[in-house]
Amino acid sequence: MNQKLKIQCQKWGIIIIAWIFIGIWLAVYDHLALFTDFSKGPSEYYSFTDSLLFHVSAAFMGSVLGGAWLVFYVNEKLRDKPYSHSIFAVLISFFVIVLFITAILGVVYLPMVIGVELGSPYGRSAYYAYMVDFNHIKNIMFWIVVTFLTQFILIINDKFGHGTLWKIIIGKYHVAVQEERIFMFVDIRSSTTIAEKLGNNKYYELLKDFFSDITDDIISNHGEVYQYVGDEIVISWPVRNGIKNANCLNCYFDMRKTIQGKKEKYMAKYDLIPEFKAGIHFGEVTAGEVGIIKRDITFSGDVLNTASRIQGLCNVYKVDFLISNDLLSIIKHNFNARPIGFIELRGKESKVELSTLSF
Repeated sequence: MNQKLKIQCQKWGIIIIAWIFIGIWLAVYDHLALFTDFSKGPSEYYSFTDSLLFHVSAAFMGSVLGGAWLVFYVNEKLRDKPYSHSIFAVLISFFVIVLFITAILGVVYLPMVIGVELGSPYGRSAYYAYMVDFNHIKNIMFWIVVTFLTQFILIINDKFGHGTLWKIIIGKYHVAVQEERIFMFVDIRSSTTIAEKLGNNKYYELLKDFFSDITDDIISNHGEVYQYVGDEIVISWPVRNGIKNANCLNCYFDMRKTIQGKKEKYMAKYDLIPEFKAGIHFGEVTAGEVGIIKRDITFSGDVLNTASRIQGLCNVYKVDFLISNDLLSIIKHNFNARPIGFIELRGKESKVELSTLSF
């Protein structure tokens, strides 16, 4: 199972578990509400066990069908659309799904409760009353709100980057911590020339397409998008994840394959194929939360400056990829390495040994 599918299945599983607990909570809430001083009390057909079974079954069916729809379709096919598009699509589709589940459960649930077949005149009348009952209308409205909140959380999670929202919630980086991480700076070549040729709006569309197309390669290789800075993207890995299966190296070459595989699209739309260069290094950083009204997790340390400087040397040595030998020496890989030599980087006292890689 690749990393992207694994993350999607994790999201789907969390939705299923969360919605089942919400279904249990709703059954308990309804039960307590029936026995308040302001309630007329339960009907003669009411049973807490039946109610609990109904709500849990509805939650399970809704989370399996709806959760899969959210994770594997809406947030995959509409991820490059405005957020309002995905939310609108979710609300409309889930209204249909909740209505469908309510109808199906009525077919199973009503004969058990009233002891009459739905094909009989009384059964048909009871089924109609069941479908228009205010309690079920309330349930439909409730689950639409749950669906909206679920999609909103998924959007926010993707905006922060997979797993970052949870780290902020549990306060993992509330107090700064030291970590060893790999950073890869990826920059589009000749960006100024391209921007002048295409114009600002068209160039923005190019950047949007480029970053969207390489996202799956980053995810599949366990990478995390740290920052988008103009026409540059900064990708990061905890060292363990980055060196495992040479993920940090495969990420770069997978991105190149992806862009080459979409060259016809880029030529048709922009009359060019975006080329990019990358520099990669690793080291210790300080990680912590910053900001109040726009909270985020930031990394600071010499490794970021070094990785950025390494990327900047790609033009000097006429290569597309440069890696520090410190990092290369701890990665098991099958790429062809060509040494560049010990290079003096601006702002660093000691020279850094660099290499470039190819298939």
